[in-house]
Amino acid sequence: MSLAVVYSRGRTGIAAPLVTVEVHVGNGLPALNIVGLPEAAVKESKDRVRGAIINSQFEFPFQRITINLAPADLPKEGGRFDLAIALGILAASGQIPKDGLARYEFVGELSLGGQLRPITGALPVAIQSRDAHRQLILPVENAAEATLISDIELLPAETLLQVCVHLAGTHALDSYRTPLTSVEQEFALDFADVHGQYHVKRAMEIAAAGRHNLLMLGPPGTGKSMLAARLPTILPALTERQALETAAIASISDSGLDVSKWRQPPFRAPHHTASAAALVGGGSNPKPGEISLAHNGALFLDELPEFDRRVLEVLREPLETGHITISRANRQAEFPARFQLIAAMNPCPCGYLGDASGRCHCTSEQVARYRARVSGPLMDRIDMHLEVPRVPLAVLRVGDSTVEEASGEIRRRVIAARKLAELRQGKCNSELGAKEIKALCRLSDTGHQLLEQAMEKFGLSHRAYHRILKVARTVADLADSSAIETSHLSEAIGYRKLDRSR
Repeated sequence: MSLAVVYSRGRTGIAAPLVTVEVHVGNGLPALNIVGLPEAAVKESKDRVRGAIINSQFEFPFQRITINLAPADLPKEGGRFDLAIALGILAASGQIPKDGLARYEFVGELSLGGQLRPITGALPVAIQSRDAHRQLILPVENAAEATLISDIELLPAETLLQVCVHLAGTHALDSYRTPLTSVEQEFALDFADVHGQYHVKRAMEIAAAGRHNLLMLGPPGTGKSMLAARLPTILPALTERQALETAAIASISDSGLDVSKWRQPPFRAPHHTASAAALVGGGSNPKPGEISLAHNGALFLDELPEFDRRVLEVLREPLETGHITISRANRQAEFPARFQLIAAMNPCPCGYLGDASGRCHCTSEQVARYRARVSGPLMDRIDMHLEVPRVPLAVLRVGDSTVEEASGEIRRRVIAARKLAELRQGKCNSELGAKEIKALCRLSDTGHQLLEQAMEKFGLSHRAYHRILKVARTVADLADSSAIETSHLSEAIGYRKLDRSR
């Protein structure tokens, strides 16, 4: 029977659904037809596969070849099916044995000379291949990425001929075991490089401990971007589950995955000219955007009001739900997007409102119009806003990194606070729901009175009310306090600068 069945993997969002490659070689006029909703790159694989088979010293069948990529309603894209198609043709034409094909899954693009080229999204393929209890044969360049998951044995190959020799039992491929990966993080930046701005460093520590969203407001050159760039140095390393989620997203993106930093929380800082699709993801074949690439890490938006208003508005739902769903006419893709938003902006159009230099001549209408570029609903979703004033020249003159607190010291406190939250509720304080807030963020009568006064005076929304409580819970955790004291609550209320300025 001239029929062969080979298993491969497609791509839908960060999933890698099983694709069964069925190859039939029969009598009739010589032709090669690919069915099963193939896109252009898949249709072109017939020419790559023909050249690879011939240049690997095999015979390309001079018969009618039909290739079905099942399921038929799943769009197929890219060159990832080349290896499976070539093996199916060789097996169906009797040039390699069919018996062992069911034990393997195959992914890889072929060159005309028969070499295997890497694909995007090897990590999701490896995860689901492991769950299906099949061995995975893939290009050598994808091996290091795929072995980030545990309990999998990979068989990397360089050429089509090597795979065929392995399947024939002549010379087995060498397995690629999971290497030991270090979770230690090394950074070139450090909070000790920042002189002064102690209240901002304190706010960054609280934001890191509870994964709270943070907005910094201040004149140009006061260190907002410098401070934000050092946030990753105080964030705990990702757990293996979190790291795999984040790495799977990076694996299918155009930016690729840096295996050496896979346990580090991502830090993304798109330019303010970024489009909505670049920020949340999109395209005819949906790809993840910046918010998904920042999953389990931080997204830094500098010059926040300079972003297009419509671009900023698309952040509102992901900030609440932790995921983004991209719908197209023929497909739908969902990407995780649980990120920490760090933003920075000037206080006015010229940037010098409130600065001691007195250079600002903006009118109140100009200031209001400038700040209105960031909508109230989006601002309401930012837990903490604070001012970043200019550092006195005396501090800069005598600044010494040996007397400034290093990132390592801050990070130890952040890790301790995160552990308290994890033991108490199994997640960060910023992710607490309404019922959990009521149970875990109890206040004394004095605390209730203080918060109610702040609500009335500043006109806070119910969302802001809950966010203040969550920040207060984090402040208490940093102080190793089981109860939220009035001092913790006062500090949390103090981080609503833009509410007070109304």
